Amino acid sequence: MEEPGHFAASWSRTAPYRRYAIFVQPTDWLEAGFRYVSVENRNYAVADEPRNNLDKGIDAKVRLWEEGRYRPALALGLRDAGGTTLFGAEYLVASKRWYGLDFTLGIGWGYLGNANDGDSPLGWLDSRFESRPDNAGGDQGGEFALDQLFRGPVALFGGVEWQTPWAPLVLQVEVEGNDYANEPQDNDQPQDSRVNLGARYRLSDNLELRAGWQRGNTAMAGISFSTNLAGLSQAKQDPPPMPLGAEAEADWPAVAARLEENAGMRVSEIRRDGEDLVVNAEPTVYRNLAKSEARAGRLLHAKADDQVETFRYRWQNRGMALREDVHDRASFVAAAESADEEGHHRYGLYSHARLKPVRGEALYTADPQRLSWSVGPSIEQNFGGPDGYLYRLSAYASAEYSTDANGWFSGSLTATLADNLDEYSYIAESDLPRVRTYIGDYLAEADVGIGNLQYTRTTQLGDDWYAMGYGGLLEMMYAGAGGEVLYRPFDSPLALGADLNWVRQREFDQQFGLRDYDAWTGHLSAYLETGVEDVLAKLSVGRYLAGDVGATLDLSREFDNGVRMGAWATFTDAGDDFGEGSFDKALYLSIPMDAFFVRSSRDRATIAWQPLTRDGGARLHRRYELYDLTQERDLGRYWEDYESSWE
Repeated sequence: MEEPGHFAASWSRTAPYRRYAIFVQPTDWLEAGFRYVSVENRNYAVADEPRNNLDKGIDAKVRLWEEGRYRPALALGLRDAGGTTLFGAEYLVASKRWYGLDFTLGIGWGYLGNANDGDSPLGWLDSRFESRPDNAGGDQGGEFALDQLFRGPVALFGGVEWQTPWAPLVLQVEVEGNDYANEPQDNDQPQDSRVNLGARYRLSDNLELRAGWQRGNTAMAGISFSTNLAGLSQAKQDPPPMPLGAEAEADWPAVAARLEENAGMRVSEIRRDGEDLVVNAEPTVYRNLAKSEARAGRLLHAKADDQVETFRYRWQNRGMALREDVHDRASFVAAAESADEEGHHRYGLYSHARLKPVRGEALYTADPQRLSWSVGPSIEQNFGGPDGYLYRLSAYASAEYSTDANGWFSGSLTATLADNLDEYSYIAESDLPRVRTYIGDYLAEADVGIGNLQYTRTTQLGDDWYAMGYGGLLEMMYAGAGGEVLYRPFDSPLALGADLNWVRQREFDQQFGLRDYDAWTGHLSAYLETGVEDVLAKLSVGRYLAGDVGATLDLSREFDNGVRMGAWATFTDAGDDFGEGSFDKALYLSIPMDAFFVRSSRDRATIAWQPLTRDGGARLHRRYELYDLTQERDLGRYWEDYESSWE
């Protein structure tokens, strides 16, 4: 197993197969990923012109126990578990390192057991384990072949890797468990030997070349990219905190401006209430609010008179109150002057969400009306279909105008810079309305398109209740209106939400025209911070864009640096109407932008890998969701990150 947070993408060719894979390591005991196999000498079944058959599958490996001084590591794995199972296999494998040598020995079923070294060792449990059914993944693929697991004859496989004295080079020799006499689609291959030879040459910390001699008669070549996303970070060159004894700003509007510049907080109001100085603000730069507060306290201390004893930070987002963090001024100043006092200040610091009205003098009130904009590159992509990888590289311009604290217009324009969409054609039909499989038409037809243009408004229904309404051009493919309600108790692991939307499909040119198709879609959702390895579980039950009804389970883990690694799967009542894939699934990464840059940022980039774009289980891509907008209701790692807040 790799370290948690590991990400790898690879390509290899061993005629007649080209293999593409994406794998992630969300925990130290689980590896999972998608694998694509392009079969060069077999055509895609429903294509009007010659195209290589493309098989997709889900792989997973679970570590049963770790390697010890004398004990090998032991893992259980599945291959092609959620596809057609053309290459489906299961295995139990042990590995042990000894100096520069790494030994592997395993037993495989299915594709890894075709050499048939013996009957299934599970046959004594039940006679059904002695034979393996064909086509257990279903004609359309995408079904979990539970009735196929660990059934049929088995074969031994194993090998050894040698880390040569030359650090970049690793040599390999293995005995594999497949004899290539029962290849999928009657595509049997000659095998002169079950012994394969291989080599890996590391070009850099992240890039590796691979070569081999397989089946005793066929060359293999490949390349892989890998990195540990949990370790992504950059030394920051943020503006330094203001010195504790710095000269005070001239007036409170100047203090508010400096709070935004140095502490990363957009201030809506500063108010003096007796011995309390209360700052209402929205976080804009630092993911760790303790860092914003440590910087803000220096500025407030310089400006406030001696009668102020407490700094109160009321955090909000889009006009919704989220929580209040309270600092004793004297202990804050002592901690800022001496690291020895940080513990005393920490134990006097507290957060709560029962916010009483603040009276007293308003020292500063911001104009809620403001305009902001940004430009940059973007990429839209679609892969997993018979057309292979389709992309459009674009430039976008995005703008937002706030009408008041709770309402704002937002919009974006996208212009195509480069694409390969001339290769697109829709050939994998289903009996559902085409709610997502027009993706190629949208990407191909609009050189300049309106990606989003909507008005959004939030409100707070109670201490723990939030609501939002929106309408307009909601995404690339759909216009409409909808609303969402969220119940999120302060610092609770559980939140509950509901959304309901009426949408109509947009014209392919992504302007203001609409097509005939419309739908009601919405879900009831539950969010649970499980407390197990920082895993967030989200379960949504409801109606999807094509009218099918079902549920989506989303599991993700966030690492200390903010990188989130996750996967989701959607199952609906579409049944045989769903078409190829049978259910919707994806892996995704959400990466904070400050992992790449030297300035702190709360912005994120998200990329998802789906083995196939289908119409079943299709969800509306809402630009804003209340759970994301209210993330500061969760204290998260506030206390864990406290010490770094003084940097």
